[in-house]
Order: sequence, then structure tokens, then C-alpha cells
Amino acid sequence: MQNITFNLTELHKHGTAFFEYLALRKQFFVDQLGWDIPHDEDVEMDQYDNPKAFYSLAVKDGKVVGGMRTMATTAQWGSHTYMLRDAVDGKLIGIPQDILPEAEVTPSVWEATRIVIADEVGTHKERSQCLGLLLDGVCRQAEEHGATEIMALCPPVFARTMRTIGYPVYPIGEPYVNEHDNRKYVAMKGKLAGITAKRQPHDVNVLRPDFLGQTTAA
Repeated sequence: MQNITFNLTELHKHGTAFFEYLALRKQFFVDQLGWDIPHDEDVEMDQYDNPKAFYSLAVKDGKVVGGMRTMATTAQWGSHTYMLRDAVDGKLIGIPQDILPEAEVTPSVWEATRIVIADEVGTHKERSQCLGLLLDGVCRQAEEHGATEIMALCPPVFARTMRTIGYPVYPIGEPYVNEHDNRKYVAMKGKLAGITAKRQPHDVNVLRPDFLGQTTAA
């Protein structure tokens, strides 16, 4: 399994990888969870898939089997900024405006969204490896642009998962229940420093296949 990272200006370097990631998102968030988000028969794609976004994908045997999106909290594209800030500003349906005590706007904090891992990555070891690769790619991109922290909207159990792989995160808001999948989510935050050195993916035996297919952000 390998990691690739890119933004929209670099799509041509990776063939159909971006399309495969969008298709994987559609299969999970729309077909499985039933989220009412923009999609067609093939892919899920929203307003945050814009030139401010960066991507980290896991590829196995030439096929995308996992992915994660990230952007700086200073990002703005048209009337949209980053997802959690737009939620606080009342621009998103389904995420409460009090999800954060305040929406940060600083180059030192980035947001991660749309994490997904394919069902075919079935063993705990493989899923741990895949999650580690995705995080490595996101953190590397964020750090290259001056970030020191990353935040995301996650199921509460994700905090324990991240601590297990050597990346401590903590809640920064109150949890809420998603009206589409009836699952609980909460905003979390953690420092980037040392994540690739600290994480121990072989120890992650608490990850469930249904959880690792979830997004870290709505």
C-alpha cells in the first residue's frame, strides 16, 4: 500500500486517482450512510473540493482504497471557507452552529474532512496501515504550509483511535447526532508534531471496519 498526495493542479500526475476517491466517497457516505450531499450516480463531490484543498490517498495494487481531504482554516473559495467555519456561520444544513466555541482562522490550523477506507481493506492490520498512510500524507502537506495543528469532525470514538496510533486529540465542542445516519459526531483537534514518529499502527486493534469507513468530518 502506498500514499500519494496532491492538490487540484496536480491531478494529471495521478491518472484516475481523484475520480476513484470521489467514487469511494459516494459509495460510503451516500449509498451506505444515506447522507443528503451533492452526488450523481458515480461520485460525491462538494464545495470544498476546490483549489484550496489538498488530498492524501492510499493506493493498493493500482487502486485507490482510502482517502482524506484537508485545507487551511484560512481557505476561502467564493462564499465558502472551511467546513466547520461555514457550519458556525450557519451556511450548512445538518451541522449545528454551536459545533465550535469559535471558528479559528489561522495558517497554523488545518481541517481534515472526508476520510474513507474501502470495505475491501478488511483486516485490522491493513486498515491501520491505510489510516496511517492517509494521516502521514495530510500531516506532511499541512506542515509544509506552516500548520502545527489539525482539526476535524469525528465520531467520539475517534479520539481513542488517534491516541492509540500516537496522535492525541481532544474534543473542542459538544457532540451532536447526525440526522441522516443517527451517529454521534464531535469536533476534535490535535497537534501535528511528531505524528509520523509516534504512531504505531500495528497496535490499533480497536478500529472497526464500519468505523474506519467513516469520515472524520461531515
